[in-house]
Amino acid sequence: MEYKRPKADVVIVGLGWSGSVMAEELTRAGLNVVAIERGAYRETSADFPTTSDPDELRYSVRKEILQPASVETYTIRNNVNQTALPGREWNNWTLGMNVGGAGTHWAAASWRFLPYDLQVASTVKERYGLKQLVDGLIVQDFGVTYNELEPFYDRFEKIAGTSGTAGVINGVKQPGGNPFEGSRSHPYPTPSLVRSRWNDIFDQTTTKMGYHPFPVPAGTIGAAYKNALDIELAPCTYCGYCQLYGCGNWSKSSPNACVMPALMQRKNFTMLTECEVLRVEKSADGKTAAGATFIDSDGNYGFQPADIVVISAYQLDNVRLLMLSKFGQMYNPKTGEGTLGRAFNFQTLSYAFLNLENEFLNPFMNTGALATQIDDFNGDNFDHTGLGFIGGAGIQALSNTGLPISLSDQIPAGHRQWGSSWKKDFQSGYQNWAMVQGQGTSYSHREQFLDLDPTYKDRHGQPLLRLTYDYNLNDRRSGAYIRDRCREIAEAVGGKNIRAVSFADDHYSPYRPFDSSHTMGGAVMGLDPKTSVLNRFQQHWDAHNLFVTGASSFPNNGGYNPTVTIGALTIRTARAIIERYIKSPGSLV
Repeated sequence: MEYKRPKADVVIVGLGWSGSVMAEELTRAGLNVVAIERGAYRETSADFPTTSDPDELRYSVRKEILQPASVETYTIRNNVNQTALPGREWNNWTLGMNVGGAGTHWAAASWRFLPYDLQVASTVKERYGLKQLVDGLIVQDFGVTYNELEPFYDRFEKIAGTSGTAGVINGVKQPGGNPFEGSRSHPYPTPSLVRSRWNDIFDQTTTKMGYHPFPVPAGTIGAAYKNALDIELAPCTYCGYCQLYGCGNWSKSSPNACVMPALMQRKNFTMLTECEVLRVEKSADGKTAAGATFIDSDGNYGFQPADIVVISAYQLDNVRLLMLSKFGQMYNPKTGEGTLGRAFNFQTLSYAFLNLENEFLNPFMNTGALATQIDDFNGDNFDHTGLGFIGGAGIQALSNTGLPISLSDQIPAGHRQWGSSWKKDFQSGYQNWAMVQGQGTSYSHREQFLDLDPTYKDRHGQPLLRLTYDYNLNDRRSGAYIRDRCREIAEAVGGKNIRAVSFADDHYSPYRPFDSSHTMGGAVMGLDPKTSVLNRFQQHWDAHNLFVTGASSFPNNGGYNPTVTIGALTIRTARAIIERYIKSPGSLV
């Protein structure tokens, strides 16, 4: 059966952080909004009650609230000479399968990007010149500066109830915060989390080393708080069940807790759940978007017409939907022409794993973003002259991994993995195991791209998205540099059994433990339609009523988690639609 729904002012595809804050802004302005979400509705108290949510087997091992590969997956290869194969098992592509998207189960590290991260091309060229770039590296500015984005960062944090200690307010450095951050107009809405023992050791040691430690900003709430939408949030209890879990305590920032209770009260908001958008349809003249075609849970095909279409799904799905809908010119890695699928980037991780003998770290008491970090080696905060790479990483003592099943394999090498000796070693090792993480920047390369797989299709007969990705020379050099800094800190704290690694020393694989899920780019924003799919307001260059929000817009990744920057860019786009586009539909630049 096929049917057509009544026309809306706006249809939004995907209802995670990006889609929910977009819907909130637009409905508050009076627009009639229909949001289409592939997954089911999830209500904070009913679906994630504190009596059952802390279930490691259910969520960490069986990954109950993640999107399974049987619903949608991607094919992956490291280079064009390989045949891409689909990911068929659980891996590091941790997509949500419900209202809230990955924002329901995220770890909640809540970073603003550095001013440098938004203007990499202009900053590097001015400070070092093009000689600093390895061959084939793609660098370009977002098209929006940190100062332009700051009010929208502030708005998102006030919705999320972000906890933290400000480093710079109105140009004045603050004690205890990050001295390298861009200037803020206000402090964080809630105070920083209480540090773990491992955080304290890292703070004391790195201070002695001459660095500048500060608490990582988090979406785990630091105190009771009423957010910008008049929703009450509760302080974090440090239960340790954050990443891959919902939060029934109303203590973790999520679309479910922070936005949906307000949206559900608005008569001009409609939500279609368990409906999968197959493509965005073009208008008769092919110059604008007409609406979205979807398949519902009964197998019927529906069409949602709208004056404005906003694609706000997961980064990879945003790019794939544009490709399936034939909006934009596909990137050709041989010629360098085309923009759709170009500038795909990821995250470069380095670690030092260690044991601290005679320490009782109590890792079970943690949150997804309980960490103390130094930014002395992040972005362009240090002189890169002669190093042969750009970027770096935030380096942190991370206390987010204390669940017993997950840590049971962290017994030092050379020890038995079973029996009474294993039990003894695990009892000791569980309490003194720690890690120093370097979460690194990522810059795309002309050989890293996304396209549609010529062989594999999904259950609807549509091609899967193909990832052609491996770490480039800049990744390998920066990763090795940060790995060595992580090792130095591990040695300075007196660590034993130190194992320092840079993931970029090996080929990329989505199955590596402790790796990132932060895929970026492919439909990037910018100032030039020859190098970007979207303009500086995330508006499609080729269809003025089509907007695409999310990490697919990022031409590069900072040494941070992307969520808060996604939120800020989305709110900025929503305000541009309300204040400018509605009055005069057309290009915003």
